[in-house]
Amino acid sequence: MADEEPVDPKKYLEETCKPKCVRPLLEYQACVKRIQDDESGHKHCTGQYFDYWSCVDKCVAPKLFSKLK
Repeated sequence: MADEEPVDPKKYLEETCKPKCVRPLLEYQACVKRIQDDESGHKHCTGQYFDYWSCVDKCVAPKLFSKLK
């Protein structure tokens, strides 16, 4: 048992939290679709991307830190 590779619970917790962050995900996807044909490179969806992952992180953090030793 001691030779087993430790499992990172963060990945699992992120997957369980993603459905709770649908609105930021949809906003990000809408932005990506909106700027898809931009060839200038000036438009981006960085804000929406970070909003989505911030939502996921806020959901994951309390569950993850309670599992740490």
